Amino acid sequence: MTDHSPDTGARAPAPLGQDDPATVIVFGNEKGGSGKSTGSMHVTVALLRLGFKVGSIDLDMRQWTLTRYLSNRAASMKNEGISMPMPVHVFFSRSDKPNRQDAEAEDRTRFGAVLKKLRSESDFVVIDCPGTDTYVGRLATGYADKLVTPLNDSFVDLDMLANVDGRTGEIIKPSVYSEMVWEARKQKAARDGSSLDWIVMRNRLSSLAARNKLEMERVVGLLAKRIGFRVAPGFSERVIFRELFLRGLTMLDVFEIGDSGKPQLSHVAARQEVRGLLNALQLPNRIPTPHSSQPNDEAIETPPVIGDEGAEQK
Repeated sequence: MTDHSPDTGARAPAPLGQDDPATVIVFGNEKGGSGKSTGSMHVTVALLRLGFKVGSIDLDMRQWTLTRYLSNRAASMKNEGISMPMPVHVFFSRSDKPNRQDAEAEDRTRFGAVLKKLRSESDFVVIDCPGTDTYVGRLATGYADKLVTPLNDSFVDLDMLANVDGRTGEIIKPSVYSEMVWEARKQKAARDGSSLDWIVMRNRLSSLAARNKLEMERVVGLLAKRIGFRVAPGFSERVIFRELFLRGLTMLDVFEIGDSGKPQLSHVAARQEVRGLLNALQLPNRIPTPHSSQPNDEAIETPPVIGDEGAEQK
């Protein structure tokens, strides 16, 4: 006898495919040296090595750290004869219009065109924001599906999220940056009805159960509930992360290309930190978009500048 009763069990949503727009992952923090570019690069390469098509945007108009990281990667492929996956990368040049409103209008139009193009051609778009308050940084935050805010494990950096009473350790009020994220959430919901998932990534965690570390954990936990973000483990203070920059490598590359020699425990631990971050992002289930037949090692050595005509690919 056939059972015609309704199926009340929860069903997993169908995986996203190449016709669905890319998921936008924004690394943002209005403080330099927090690990945004390192996080951006490692998440980008991790997704590439999983078979996804990835677009990346560098909005840091002074440092260009992510752009230089990728340029070093392209140079290593050329000089060392190795093949590694590369994203479709663009970086922004600041509008030169003297009037602020005109400059912001131009940047808004150009950013919107670039993001629309990358979202239609990629599975994921990773955006690296500058370590200061900029118009394009706020604009990118408003389009984020996932906002990752790296935070060094110190109360100096925590001040970027909230003002904390130095005597009692209690939260006084959210910071200007937290209020900006709140506004970005409202704008995103009003624009397309979607939500912004905010993840605070605690970097440079000490292995010791020091009083500062425990107090930071307590305050961050309270703040997460108050202003609505999730806490994810980040990267420890490892020299290897900084050394890889000059060759454009990530911890996922050194094992794949056999460049690490005999793996050290620190290498394995660092790679696990990268995988832990990727899992903590809770990215949507997607079917990788098929790649073209063009080899990855034909990546450009200097990614294109976004000019008045939009993205220019060589």
